[in-house]
Parts: sequence; C-alpha cells; structure tokens
Amino acid sequence: MKGITKMAKTWLDYIKENLYNNNSIIYRELKVDRGIINIVYDNDACDRQIISQFIISPIITTTKSFNNIETIKREIIETSSVIDVENKEKAIEHILSGEVILIFGFLNKVIACHAENFAKRQVEVPSAETVIKGPRVGFNESIDDNVSALKKIIKDPNLKFESIVIGEKSKTKVAIAYIKGSIPPHLIEYVKQKLNNVTTDYLIYGNYIEEELKCKLTPFDTIGFTEKPDTAAVDLAEGKILILVDGTPFVISAPFFFIENFHTTDDYTTNKFMSNFGVILRWGSFILSTLVPGLYVALFTHHFNLIPYVFIFRVASSRAGVPFPMIIEVIVMIVFFQILREAGVRLPQPIGPTLSIVGALILGDAAVRSGLTSHVTVLIVAITSIAAFLVPKVSAGIFTWSIIILLFSTFLGLPGFYTGFVLFCSHLAGLTSCGYPYLYPLGTLGNFKYKDIFLTGELDKINQYIFIKDDDKE
Repeated sequence: MKGITKMAKTWLDYIKENLYNNNSIIYRELKVDRGIINIVYDNDACDRQIISQFIISPIITTTKSFNNIETIKREIIETSSVIDVENKEKAIEHILSGEVILIFGFLNKVIACHAENFAKRQVEVPSAETVIKGPRVGFNESIDDNVSALKKIIKDPNLKFESIVIGEKSKTKVAIAYIKGSIPPHLIEYVKQKLNNVTTDYLIYGNYIEEELKCKLTPFDTIGFTEKPDTAAVDLAEGKILILVDGTPFVISAPFFFIENFHTTDDYTTNKFMSNFGVILRWGSFILSTLVPGLYVALFTHHFNLIPYVFIFRVASSRAGVPFPMIIEVIVMIVFFQILREAGVRLPQPIGPTLSIVGALILGDAAVRSGLTSHVTVLIVAITSIAAFLVPKVSAGIFTWSIIILLFSTFLGLPGFYTGFVLFCSHLAGLTSCGYPYLYPLGTLGNFKYKDIFLTGELDKINQYIFIKDDDKE
C-alpha cells in the first residue's frame, strides 16, 4: 500500500497554510488499492450526509478500479456535480464555497464535488413590496434559489444565465439573466463591461454593482431592483437584463425608467379602473410633494396679491408670534418629519409605526402651541410628507429637489420657483440608464415601443418588448 504522494502533500500543505486558523476544515484520508485519497471540506458549509452517502461510501464499497479519473467521476462519485480543480488557489475557493476536494495523489488529479449546505432563509412574503392581489413569493439570499424561482416562472429555452465571480477575496457569485432575442446585444455587452470594472476585495451588497451602473450625482435611482420573482420575470419579458448577487435578496434590473416608479404589481392584477386611479394618485403625490413647499413659500413671501385676502389674514394670524422666517419654519418641520420617518424605519416593526404616528401628532401640536410654527405650515409639510410615501422609490429625489426648489422660491419668489422647476425637469431629462434615456418614452418614440405609460391599458397590448428589434442601429 502506497503512502501519501509528493503531489498530494504539496496541495495539502498549501491548503493548511491558507486555512490554518479555520477550525471547521476537515481533513480525511481514504485508502484504496492504488493509494490514498485525501478529502478536504468545510464542516460548517457542507452537508455531511451527502459526503457520507454519495462520496465516501461509494469510494469505500466500489469494486471498480481507480486507474482513470474520468471513470471515478462518472461511475464512482455519485454527487450531482463533479469538476476538475485547476490549481491550488481554486481548491481554496471550492472549499470555502461548500464543496468537497478530493486529492488523488497517485493520479496527480484533484476534483471538487458539490455538497453545499449553507444556512439560508426560507422563501417569505417580501416586506418591501406588498401586494393586494398577486404572487407573494419573494427572493432570499441564496442565488441558486433565486435562479430557480425565475426558471419556475419563465420556461423559455432562450432564458440565459451567465455566472461570474466578483470580489478578490469574497469570491461572490453573480449571475446575469436575460432572454436571448428580446434584449439588444449591446446592452448585454455594456453590463458585462461595467461588471468587469467592479474591483473590490469584498462584494457584500448588490449596491456595489448598482453604483457602477447608475448615473452619478443624482438622488434618483437609474437602476431598478425588486424582491419579487414575478416582477423580475416581467422585466425579463420586456427585454431587460437582471443581475443576481449571492447573499442579496434583491435582484437588480437594467435599464430602469422614471415612469416605473409609479407602477406596482397591483396595477396589473386588480381592477383596471381602480389601479389607474392609484397611478394618478401617485403622479399627483409626486408633483405635490416636490413642488408645493416651494410654491407655498414663494406665494406667502413675495406674492401676497395672488392669494385671496381671507386666506392671507388666516395665515397671518396663525403665524403671529412665530419668530422665524417662513423658510426656516418650513425646513424645521420637514426635518422633524424626516426624523420621525427614519425612526419609524429603524425601530422594531411593532414599535416603529406607532412611534411615527404618535410622534407626528405630538410634535405637530407642540410646535404650534410653542409658537415654533403655524398651523398652515404644519398642514403643508404633513401633506407633502405623506404624499411622498405613495412613491417611496423616489423619496430621496423628492426630498432633495423639494429643498432646492424651496430655496430658489425663498430668494426669487415665483421666478425662482419656475427656475427650480426647469432645473428639476432638465436634471431628469439629462439622466440615462445604461445608455437609454431615463424619461422613456418621452421624446424617444423613434427608438422604443410604447408600453403602459401613465395609465394601465389592456394587458395583452402592454406585454411587449420595450426595445424594437433593430435597436442596435443606434
């Protein structure tokens, strides 16, 4: 019986040197007729039953010869996946990924067998994207489960998944998903190029990739994300590309357009008339929360003659005794509501909503009674803050641009308000998402097909590709 070979000793020494402080690494030797097979795996990341039943037991009980590695892979090892290991660095990566390394010193070959068993969260109802009527399944932190969820919905043979590894040290698995024939080829190349530019040691969150794809210097999200497989499947059907990151329950979609912030799953699963009313409310709330604070300050600071006298007297009496200019008054109340909103999000779920409601009532009443603000200002800020909750995906953009328009209105009145509004529209018009205009389909009739724009139409007419077939001509 031959002992351990020089090749096996070299590989084992390298593995032990790099994983010397990892107490969960198991080293085991199996004696066969040709020599010794060294087995290495991470006890915390592997399924011990799979190792015993489909790797160790077949090796010990087989009567077949160990003369050929291909025979061993095909006829002896019984795990679902068996691949060759190219070098010692790859061996470390396979071990930390939950695979079992088998070192055949007498054949100068090393293979990796699938036995992954990482702890993972069960599929649950997504908390960030609630629906009234529609699928309630959500993604979890396992990239394999998320890929499986998409394949369950879309059984098109043209659905492609391409896997890459990002992170010099974390070795995070990332998958690109798209439907071949429905997506412009140059979009695939664009996303791949951007992913190659992600140079980080540890890819923990999907936002590392989003930052590389999205427009800089804007509070608006120009790259989409979803926690629902059905929403991701719709994106694929529309000709978009998805990016799945292991360890993240949100799937990135690109490109992402401004009008998508105002549509939800319920728009396509509930009564069309009620869903369209909801879309109108969201658009109205967005306009209200972005423009009303600035318009309020502009009118009551510079243009009293445009306001009915009765209302002016009411506001004047309400503001009697308030020591601050109106701009300070409005900003203070906006900050108060943002503090309450942040507290409601960060606190445990049973406490957060209660604190937000009670805190808003107490702060609003106390601010008025103490003379810090007026009733009208509390009403304006409360309405605009609540309206922003209807379109949570653009809440950062609403907050930023409402303050900018507010400042312009304070110093210049209505001309400043109009200037801020034009800058706001220009900012949106100048944004792109993976090379496509963010304000699609406005001004892009020559390059894109219509889908549902402001209102939801007939489902059989809006379930079309976003991009025309000859989109590459641009």
